[in-house]
Order: sequence, then C-alpha cells, then structure tokens
Amino acid sequence: MELNLEDLIKQENASMRDTMDHLRKELTKIRAGKASPSMLDGIMVDYYDAPTPLSQVANLSAPDAKTIAIQPWEKSMLANIEQAIFKANLGLTPMNDGEFVRITIPPLTEERRKDLVKQVSAAGEDTKVSLRKARQKMMDAVKKEVKNGYPEDEGKKKESMIQGMLKKYTAEVDALTESKEKDIMTV
Repeated sequence: MELNLEDLIKQENASMRDTMDHLRKELTKIRAGKASPSMLDGIMVDYYDAPTPLSQVANLSAPDAKTIAIQPWEKSMLANIEQAIFKANLGLTPMNDGEFVRITIPPLTEERRKDLVKQVSAAGEDTKVSLRKARQKMMDAVKKEVKNGYPEDEGKKKESMIQGMLKKYTAEVDALTESKEKDIMTV
C-alpha cells in the first residue's frame, strides 16, 4: 500500500520539477531587450529536406547586447536560416551579409514591455495550475489510501509534506516570474 503512495509522490514530485524546468525554458524565450541566442531556441531550419534545430546547423552568438550573430556551417544554409527565422514569427528581422545572418534586437517600447510582463505572468500562472493539479492528484491518492486502511496520522503527515512541496515550488515560480518581470521593465 505505502509503496504505491511513495512511488506516486516521487513521480509527481519529478513532474513538478519538470514543470519548473519548462517554465525556465519558456522565460528564456521571452526577450527582455537583450540579445540572447536562447531566443532562437525551437527554430527549425530546413536542412536537406529535414527539419533541424538552428543550433545544429549554425553557430549562434551574441557579440553585443543588441545583436545575435548566426554563422552557418554551410554557406548554402543562409537563405534557409533567414526563412526559418521569418516563419518563427518572433518579430525579428534577419540580415544576411553573405557570411553571417545578423539579427538586431530593437529596443522595447513601454507598451511591448507591459505585454511581455503579461506573458510572463501567464506562464507563471499556467505553471502554478500544473503544480496544483499534481498536488491534487497526490492528495486524492493519500485520501484513498487512508480510506483503505492507511494510518490517518501518517496520511496527515503526507498531506502536509505534499502541501510543503507545493509551497516551495510556488515560491520558486513567484521568484522566477518576478525576476523576469523586473528584467523586462528595466530600461
């Protein structure tokens, strides 16, 4: 009986950690006015008729705070990289100089900054919802086990442990989103 409960708690805790990792990845994709190669994560380039991640066909770097430089390993890929960036609809305009594809990051307007803050808040809230669903699944399992004869005081301990896990992850979500919002609003 307890083994199943322990396994479920470990599994859901791992799920909560994965949810946090997903939030971190999503927040790196939201630009804060500074150039970062991670802004281009997830862009797939047509590489000999196979969709391939941009980072596997080119070297990505940020030579300064406003520029991302993309140096393809094959010059024939320049046009495909440009097309992939346009298709990604990131609001960025690539410039091809025959050697590199350069992307200049425009400064953010106040309105755009506020939109990005809303986007960060939404990502944080979605993460909290996922965390609460995992908590509910664990709580339901504990209650079911208590009904099936699991000691009630042990069940209460498990419930408070699960609630503590949720509090810890929720505080981490708040810290990550607050930090990102501050970063975005800094001019």
